Amino acid sequence: MKILLDTHILIWFAEGIDKLSIKARAEIESLNNEGFVSTVSLWEIAIKSSLNKIELKKSFGEINNFIVNNNIQLITVEVHHLNTLLTLHQHHGDPFDRLLIA
Repeated sequence: MKILLDTHILIWFAEGIDKLSIKARAEIESLNNEGFVSTVSLWEIAIKSSLNKIELKKSFGEINNFIVNNNIQLITVEVHHLNTLLTLHQHHGDPFDRLLIA
């Protein structure tokens, strides 16, 4: 199974926060599954951290190293994602979540 970690799940997983259920953690850690994170999530972490809107236990660099060390694949934003973004219904107003959906 392919698993896309959103921003909060990535932070909870990387920092070992118990808000992540045992089942969710097991699925992310399973060698049978592929983990993915979008550069959108890293962008959100960088922005919110610099504005003191989130408090991290780990540095941005440590979170990035965690991604690399846990074989989580990085998805970059491409022009076709932005084209998809233009056609999405307004079910959700969070711009970061809308980019993740696209």
